Amino acid sequence: MNQREIIEQAWDNRELLKEQSTQDTIKEIVDLVDKGELRVAEPTADGWQTNDWVKKAIILYFPMQQMSVQEVGIFEYHDKMKLKTGYDKLGVRVVPPAVARYGAFLAKGVIMMPSYVNIGAYVDSGTMVDTWATVGSCAQIGKDVHLSGGVGIGGVLEPPQASPVIIEDGAFIGSRCIVVEGARVGKRAVLGAGVTITGSSKIIDVNTGTEYIGYVPDNSVVIPGMLPKKYPAGEFGVPCALIIGQRKASTDLKTSLNEALRENNVSV
Repeated sequence: MNQREIIEQAWDNRELLKEQSTQDTIKEIVDLVDKGELRVAEPTADGWQTNDWVKKAIILYFPMQQMSVQEVGIFEYHDKMKLKTGYDKLGVRVVPPAVARYGAFLAKGVIMMPSYVNIGAYVDSGTMVDTWATVGSCAQIGKDVHLSGGVGIGGVLEPPQASPVIIEDGAFIGSRCIVVEGARVGKRAVLGAGVTITGSSKIIDVNTGTEYIGYVPDNSVVIPGMLPKKYPAGEFGVPCALIIGQRKASTDLKTSLNEALRENNVSV
């Protein structure tokens, strides 16, 4: 049997977790995810594909682990998952007290300010995870992304078939933004400070009236918004996100970002 077949069988019959061959397969898969050789979700010619069997392997990995005490200087932790190590060989800059769990992939050139990256996540080259930003389990972060201070990228392990959060190449996620529930932010999109995107959020282009659900198109400049909604007790505003412009194409991403922010008066 191949790895996928072994995982699917163990998922349906947890008694198989007692077998050494099953345990070895799960460990091999998590190690491949840690190295970036296997992903929970990946881009294909037909769009993003979620590999739910990989997510199942990660879920099955948890009950195999035993609680233990870990000490880092004056700090003590009590958990069942080990932390990622070998950052110097990976070419990753990690500023204390940033933490990434084993099973999270960090590509060469990633910078982690004091932040957190969970198991199953994939963070591609040139991306900065800024101070107190969090990258949840299985989230997929592209190249040259900036996750600003306090950004919350949601994780998703269960249900296994659920799509993870996806932030595509070159996107800029402003301070205190929240992106959760399998939402997707397109290439080089800019989210202004405080934008919340969920899998069911309405994202409205104020210039065309086009409405998207849980998806920010490429190059969009987005700010928080409100929509009126009637309830038995009256009419109230509910959150949405507004596309107020387009980030202009440029070979210099930093210059392009500054222009987008200035022209659309977006705070970050």
